[in-house]
Amino acid sequence: MKTSGISLGFFNAPFLCLFWLRAEHSVDSVRLSAPEVVTGAYGGSLTVPCQYGHKYREYTKYWCRGPIYELCDIVVKTPRVRSSDRSSIADDKIAGVFTVTMSSLRESDEDTYWCVLARPGRNIYTGVRIHVSQPAIRTTTPTTILERYEMSWWATLRWIVFILMLCCLVSTHIAVWRIKIARKKRQQPQVQYECQATPEL
Repeated sequence: MKTSGISLGFFNAPFLCLFWLRAEHSVDSVRLSAPEVVTGAYGGSLTVPCQYGHKYREYTKYWCRGPIYELCDIVVKTPRVRSSDRSSIADDKIAGVFTVTMSSLRESDEDTYWCVLARPGRNIYTGVRIHVSQPAIRTTTPTTILERYEMSWWATLRWIVFILMLCCLVSTHIAVWRIKIARKKRQQPQVQYECQATPEL
C-alpha cells in the first residue's frame, strides 16, 4: 500500500509542477499587461504598450517573437532605446511602460509576440497577437464610369459650342467686311459718272 501511494505521488508530481507554473504565470501576468491583439495597416506602423509594476523598473525588457514563449526569438530589448531592422523599443521607467514600435508592416509580420520582463529565476511575459490588415482595393463602380463619361461628354460639348461661336463671330466679320467693300464699289462708278456729266465752265 505504501508503494502504491509513493508511485501515485510520483505520477502526480509533473501535474502539480505544471499547475504551479501556470498559477505563477497567471500571477505574473497581472504584473505585466499588454493588449491581446494589435492591428496595423500594411506598409504602416503600430505600437504596443507593455505596462509593468514600478518594482520592475530596473529589469531588462524585451520583445520576443514566436508562437511558444520558451522558443521565441528576441527582436529588440532594453536597457536603452534600441532598434532592430523595423522594430524599436523604448522604456519609460517613470510611467512603468515599455513601448514597442513596428514599422513598414508586412504580411509576414503577423505572428504571436511577447512582452517580457527578464528576472532571476522565471521571466514574466504576456502574449500579443499582431495582425496586419491588407490595403483597401479601390474598385470602379458603374456609377463612377457613368460620371466620367458625362464629364467627358460635357467637356467635348463645350469645345464644340466654343468653336461654333468662334466661327459665327468670324463669319459675321467677313460678312460686314464684304458689305463694306460692295458699297464702296457701287459708290465709285456713280462718282465717275457725276464727274463726266458736269459741264465745263
